[in-house]
This record gives sequence, C-alpha cells and structure tokens, in this order.
Amino acid sequence: MRKKVTKAIFPVAGMGTRFLPATKSVPKEIMTLVDRPLVQYAIDEARAAGIKEFIFVTSRGKGALEDYFDHAPQLEQELRKKGKDQLLEVLKSTNMDSGEIAYIRQHKALGLGHAVWCARRLVHNEPFAVILPDDVIAAEKPCLQQMVEAYEETGGSMVAAMEVPEEKTSAYGILDVKEDMGSMVSVNSMVEKPEAGKAPSNLAVIGRYILSPNIFKHLNKLKSGAGGEIQLTDAIAQELEPEGDGVYGYRFRGQRFDCGSKAGFLQATVAFGLAREELRDDLEAYLHEIMAAKKAAE
Repeated sequence: MRKKVTKAIFPVAGMGTRFLPATKSVPKEIMTLVDRPLVQYAIDEARAAGIKEFIFVTSRGKGALEDYFDHAPQLEQELRKKGKDQLLEVLKSTNMDSGEIAYIRQHKALGLGHAVWCARRLVHNEPFAVILPDDVIAAEKPCLQQMVEAYEETGGSMVAAMEVPEEKTSAYGILDVKEDMGSMVSVNSMVEKPEAGKAPSNLAVIGRYILSPNIFKHLNKLKSGAGGEIQLTDAIAQELEPEGDGVYGYRFRGQRFDCGSKAGFLQATVAFGLAREELRDDLEAYLHEIMAAKKAAE
C-alpha cells in the first residue's frame, strides 16, 4: 500500500529583496494578501490535502513568522470578552498545536534544493510535499489536494505544471514531455531555466511538489547548478533514471499568482478581493472609476 503524504516542507528562508523596504523588518511570507498572510494560504491548502506535519525552512530574521503561528491568549481573551466570536474563530485557524510545526534554519542561501535537503531528518523515509508560499493558487479544489489525489494513482514524484509563453520559459524549470495524458504528463527530462529558444516545451514547473524520499540521496550528491545554487529540479530529474520511480507533471485546475513579484502580488490582491462578497462591490466600482478616468484622459 502506498504511503500517504502527511508532511510538507515550506522553504521560507529568502530575504524578499524584491519587496524592500517592507521586508527589512517583515518576513515576506507574512505580508498580507487582502487580510491573510501569504503563508496562511499555503497552510490552508496543505491542510485541505491532508498534511499533518508542517516543516518550515527559515533563516535569521524570521521570528515574526514563528510568532504568527503561536497562540495569542491575551488577544483571544479580549475577543471573547467583547463577544467577537467570528474573529475569534478566524484567529484560532492560525494557531498550530504543539508538535504540528517545526522550524529548521538554512544558514546559507544555496537554493531550493538545499532548503529541502535541510529538512531531511524530519521527513525520514516518507513521501512529502513541498509548497512555495510565493505561488498562490486560486482553485475550487486546492492545488495540492488535486495532486495528492493524482499521486495516489501514480506514485513516483510529481510536480505542478502550467503552460507559459515561450518567451518566459527561461524563468522556470521546464518539462520535456514523454507522454501527454491530459491533466497528467509523464516526464522524459527536466531543464532548469533553459536559454531562450531552447526549451523542450512550454510546460513549466511551479511551486508545488510531491517527492519521493529518494530525492535526499540525489541532493546529497549534487553540486551547484544553474545560478550557482543546488537546484531541486536537478535532483528530481535523477528520478527519471531506470532505477527511479518516475516523474509526472500535473496540470492543476486553478489560477496561479506569482506573489514573489510586485505585479503578481497586486494582481492577486485584486483577484482575491473581487472573490470576497463583502469587498466585491466597492472594489469593482473603484476599478470602473479608474478605467473611466483613464479613457477620459486619453
């Protein structure tokens, strides 16, 4: 019987330099998208997929991230006293019970592969998920839940994939597809950030993975790759060898926002704002007002 995926790694050691000066004192992962930190969207998605253990790979200056998941007895008491039960429930959804969450330091910025490798002793010999909180995915059924359900049929390793314009393939890990089965593809090889015009397809890997524990053996052997970093895609590619368990790309159903960029963060803010019933009318009216003003100026 195939082991269930119950552990997830969240690599959050980056300094968030694209959002300076905000990230001088605030970890990027707790910057708010509407009224929830980016990391809360990732946690909610993981919980929906059946994840029970949450492993954060952090770095110096991430204390506010750890505090976010802690209980706040004084605040809870004040909300209870004032009868703000709805807010109390919202607050409770951010708490993590003792033993559910662990933090590991990545002392050197050596890339995503190295960040995942840092968590090896907590994962042991089990399949596990990796979630990049920068990639926020709006979906009726959460992306990782879709992947876990597909993984139960395939095993091996699995990456979330989406089609990107050809001119943007150099910004992603790109799949060389062996067989296209619709929502699922079997992978022939993977190329990390190929030069313009040399990508094997336009199917890009984005920040959701389900990985075999064999990945840690591959990461142990890796030297730095593209960008001078230890690339996770290089380790996943080794699962394509004859003795490996195979790699699959999963075309998830949903819209991905790159909240690691300012433009993507703003786009997500608008999209998630419009999705909220209590905000939609005011936000739509404001957007229409902006567009009308722009047309009048032209």
